[in-house]
Amino acid sequence: MAIRVMLVDDQVLLRTGFRMVLAAQPDMEVVAEAGDGAEAIENLRSTAVDVVLMDVRMPRLDGVEATRRICGMPDAPKVLILTTFDLDEYAFSGLKAGASGFMLKDVPPGELLAAIRSVHSGDAVVAPSTTRRLLDRFSPLLPSSGDEPQHKDVGKLTEREREVMLLVAQGLSNGEIAARLVLSEATVKTHVGRILTKLNLRDRVQVVVLAYETGLVRAGGGGAG
Repeated sequence: MAIRVMLVDDQVLLRTGFRMVLAAQPDMEVVAEAGDGAEAIENLRSTAVDVVLMDVRMPRLDGVEATRRICGMPDAPKVLILTTFDLDEYAFSGLKAGASGFMLKDVPPGELLAAIRSVHSGDAVVAPSTTRRLLDRFSPLLPSSGDEPQHKDVGKLTEREREVMLLVAQGLSNGEIAARLVLSEATVKTHVGRILTKLNLRDRVQVVVLAYETGLVRAGGGGAG
């Protein structure tokens, strides 16, 4: 069954470009489009969608609030934030609101398609290197390690799980973590699953958000001492 995608962007030309790329894929179908967040939410009442490509800056209802409302729906679709990065200071808020990841608007078509497939399959942080750059750029907007109490369940993690969590939060992929800790990717995936369960988190994106908010990871990607 094809991945059902909704394009949400106030720029018609951008939506047209994305639609052309997606229409050429045998496993994807653009089932709806919207020019702002309010229209996107309205569309979801009558159209089944698997993945939403969500712009951030739009009239009426921006992408962050739309993402928050969509992710609170029953059987909510996955949301992939589209950001201009250099101008957009709301991408981190989009992740906090429940988005499964983000991509740059000028992303090569192949990377966009891979991101949609990854998010649809349940993966979250689509581009770890981009995650690092984004979080390093906007980490001054986050509380310092002394401003927020540590998440009460972090203490449930084993030493190895904590190591893995810190590396996930720094934007490393499972393969990179496996190489760093001399583990198999399957073992790393198991550790990530246990971390999500113990901390009651939905996906890797929420691990990143939690680690930065609580000061477990500081600006520049390093662990808090």
